[in-house]
Amino acid sequence: MNKLLSGALASVVAVGFVAEASATEWNASVWGKRRAFTEHVEKLAELVSEKTGGEFTINVSYGGLSKPKENLDGISIGAFEMAQFCAGYHRDKNRAITVLELPFLGVNNLDEEVAVSHAVYAHPAVQKEMEQWNARLLMTSPMPQYNLVGTGDPRDTLAEMDGMRVRATGGLGKAFEAVGGVPTSVPATEAYNAMESGVVDTVAFAQHAHLSFGTINRADWWTANLNPGTVNCPVVVNTDAYDALSDKERMALDESVEEAIAHYLANYGALLEKWDGVLAEKGVEKVMISDEVLAEFRAKAADPIRAAWIADMSAQGIPAQELYDLVMSTLDKQRMSN
Repeated sequence: MNKLLSGALASVVAVGFVAEASATEWNASVWGKRRAFTEHVEKLAELVSEKTGGEFTINVSYGGLSKPKENLDGISIGAFEMAQFCAGYHRDKNRAITVLELPFLGVNNLDEEVAVSHAVYAHPAVQKEMEQWNARLLMTSPMPQYNLVGTGDPRDTLAEMDGMRVRATGGLGKAFEAVGGVPTSVPATEAYNAMESGVVDTVAFAQHAHLSFGTINRADWWTANLNPGTVNCPVVVNTDAYDALSDKERMALDESVEEAIAHYLANYGALLEKWDGVLAEKGVEKVMISDEVLAEFRAKAADPIRAAWIADMSAQGIPAQELYDLVMSTLDKQRMSN
């Protein structure tokens, strides 16, 4: 009898081990803390688990797996299966998608940001460039136009931006550089310290990041309508890990993207509705830049930087004009559909 019981118990343990071993567990590398910027990753993990009955889970790690600027490298070597990164952190590694970071593209809202990002992500040249990192683009992290917070007197003319030390990455950094600013691309997690220590005078972020990283707490003012552009931050998956998924798991992942983005947009919309109240609560002045200054900024930053980007990328074999035209045509199509 003891032998029979022992055999039965061993069988149960073995079956349990096989069931556990067959489950798929991914790690996703992001940074900071849970916030509007990561809500679609959190929602995606929730949906994938629900749709597979817990057989496919995604653990979201906030800085425990990699530094922000090293997430794409981590994906390339399979250190984790999913990651979020921003193109401006390493422009040489993801040249093609930096078209989405050109200043003054004219993207008006988050729906348009999703549309242009996903159109660019689907372009063969973009996908080919990601292949060298063993990465598959899954979804964007749509952010509204960036604006500045700063201390002291508001910098609401181009003359006052001359010499301004600003935390701004990618095309945004180029835009401020074009009007005499001195950009630095410290990671978002280091922006508060850079502001506190005087390394920078101002910080360019979307609203959620000013809240999450505390820069709003040091601010005397915020530009409400500068809107020079935004950064593009994809969520990618390791190609080998994606290919190793079962059909059910892959379907659960792919089909959850649209729902995860919808959740993100709804959550971010609620944050934007509260923004003026946040400014009032923290005593931050809301600064409106004049139309004349905005026009002058665009003239110095938009056309010259776009022309230089197209020339530079084309020389490197990237179909730059085609990518820029894709952004413009997608914007037109998105507005017609609305």
